[in-house]
Amino acid sequence: MRFLAVYSHVERNTPPTHDEMAAMGTLIQDMMKEGTLISTEGCLPSVLGARVRRSGSEVTVIDGPFAETKELIGGFAILEAMSKEHAIELTKRFLAVAGDGVSELRQLYQG
Repeated sequence: MRFLAVYSHVERNTPPTHDEMAAMGTLIQDMMKEGTLISTEGCLPSVLGARVRRSGSEVTVIDGPFAETKELIGGFAILEAMSKEHAIELTKRFLAVAGDGVSELRQLYQG
């Protein structure tokens, strides 16, 4: 089973420290070797992003930063798990390294 894990957190104004990057690099490397991590990416600050919303025929674009949002998407991962419970355990490992935040898990459709 594949799951999409979307990580949200309070945006900070500083890049990750060397130690934070090293710990995340080790976790990514370990999970790739295990075959439980298919893909992952982190997001740059929201000041570089935009939100595009459609409601009926109206389309609005809002440039970042998104100050009104308490938590922003910080990145995502595609996980290969034996079950939803296994995906939850993998996500707990990630959060132990990433720190405070929320990771939403969604099982992906596989035809």
